[in-house]
Formats: sequence, structure tokens, C-alpha cells
Amino acid sequence: MAEIDNERPAPSNVTNFSVRDMTLYGRALRTLGAGASSMEEVAGRVVRFLYDNLLDEHGERACVLVRFFKTHPYGALDDDLQRIAGDMLGSVLPAPEMKSLVLLGTVGVEPEWNSRMTSKGHQAIPLPSEETINQIPMIGALVKQLGLTASTLVKPDPKLLLDMEQRTFNVFYISDAVDSPYIPAQKEFVAPYRVWSVLGFGGLLPSGEVFAVIMFLRVPVSRQTAELFATLSLNAKIALLPFDRTTFA
Repeated sequence: MAEIDNERPAPSNVTNFSVRDMTLYGRALRTLGAGASSMEEVAGRVVRFLYDNLLDEHGERACVLVRFFKTHPYGALDDDLQRIAGDMLGSVLPAPEMKSLVLLGTVGVEPEWNSRMTSKGHQAIPLPSEETINQIPMIGALVKQLGLTASTLVKPDPKLLLDMEQRTFNVFYISDAVDSPYIPAQKEFVAPYRVWSVLGFGGLLPSGEVFAVIMFLRVPVSRQTAELFATLSLNAKIALLPFDRTTFA
């Protein structure tokens, strides 16, 4: 183990990931909070680390896009994010405690995918009800596969938070994104960027907020490999914990 602890992770072929690779990557993720001033800063480091280090068999980046989301109360969002969330709700008046799924970190092959400020349609996704979550295919699948419930996002029960916060969560995994009902942007995103598999991990923070990292890859990822990524949720959480109450830079 000492040998692993002293070793720095190198970019790796994601299709041939091993337990050793995941141990090294987990160690690296745990350190990404050092010197940061906000969760947004850590989120940017997390997505950049995964984007730069997950490679295909030719040594090229395997990810087309990597994103980091976190739930956040509508009333605690800045004016711009409140406007974006409010516009998506239409005539529904948002309550201050309503949760929104906020994009905190993003990196990808297109210039506009490298800043949350220039993301279209994903900067702040309002979650006014459990029905809303279930009506958004990818978010509904994400919640279910991670082992969470829609109510955990919309209105977490304080009595259950401590137990759930200690859990190791599952992974979000779509083996073949082509024609998947959970990835609706087939013509605009999946086809032109040759997205093959989708992989994610996440968990619950002590505040009751949920974080999730989602990777869109142009290589096939097996279920066996995907399951290894479950351990990364705890490692990422360790880096995020000091900033549970300091979300934005």
C-alpha cells in the first residue's frame, strides 16, 4: 500500500481500468480540495482531472464532456441563476427552498463547454417536485441508479440524512448512449460527438445537498469498469467536504 500511496496516477486507458488504477485516481481526487476557496473551484479541478486523465486505447482523451452538478436552494442562487431557473419554470412561482440542480464544473471538446457561464440549458435546472425529476429522463435515471430517491433531492428528510450520508453510492451507467431514452439529445449531441457510454458517480453531503459527476465518453465502458467508479464518490466527497457551505467562487 505504501507503494501506491507514493505513486502519482498517470493517464490511463479507461477501457482497461483496474482496481489499482482506481486506487490511484481516488487518492488524487482526495487532494483536489487543497488550497481551494469554494466547491466550484474543486468541481472545476475534478472535471479537469477526469477529462485529462481518462484516455482511449490510442492515448487520446476518452471524454467528450465531463460535468459536475450539485443541488442548491433557489433562494441562495445569484440573480442570474435565479432568472435561468425561473425561466425554465414558466408561470410556476419558485419557493426559496426549492432545489435546483446547478452546474458547478464543466469541461469538454467545445469552447462553450468549458465554463458554466456559457452552458446552454444546464446552468440551473429547477426541481420543484418529484414528478419534475421523473419527467427529465437523465436526471430520473441518475437519481435511481445512484441509489437515491427523488424526495432526497426535492425535500430531504433530516432523520434520514445521517444514515444516507454515510453510504457508498452506486454509479450512473449507460453502456450505449445511442438511442438511449435517458439521453434525449441524440441528433444534437450523441451522434455528432460519437458518444458511446455515459458514466457518473456522486453522493450526499452533510448539508443534505447532492453532488454528481457525469462523464460522456466516446469509448465503450463495461459494467465491470463502471462499478469501479463507485469508490470515487467517497474520494471526491472528501475533497468537497470543507466547502459544503461555500458553493460558489
